[in-house]
Amino acid sequence: MSGLILNPKPFLAGLTGKAVVVKLKWGMEYEGFLVSVDSYMNLQLANTDEYVNGNKTGHLGEVLIRCNNVLYVRGAPEAKKESTSP
Repeated sequence: MSGLILNPKPFLAGLTGKAVVVKLKWGMEYEGFLVSVDSYMNLQLANTDEYVNGNKTGHLGEVLIRCNNVLYVRGAPEAKKESTSP
């Protein structure tokens, strides 16, 4: 497996205020702006869209995601960052 291994807390702190994609264990993806992360790594997103099987199912606005549901967090692709920035 290739890739850079990062400590998750500084990684998430660096993504605060930026567009991110959060994938849950159950398959749903949420794309929005990371507002904050707490010490348990719960996530608060703003201007959030929900995607199921790659299809947008709706705009949710502000969302809180409990840490134990998260499969991964990544920065949003550049094209989507530009189209969704507030």
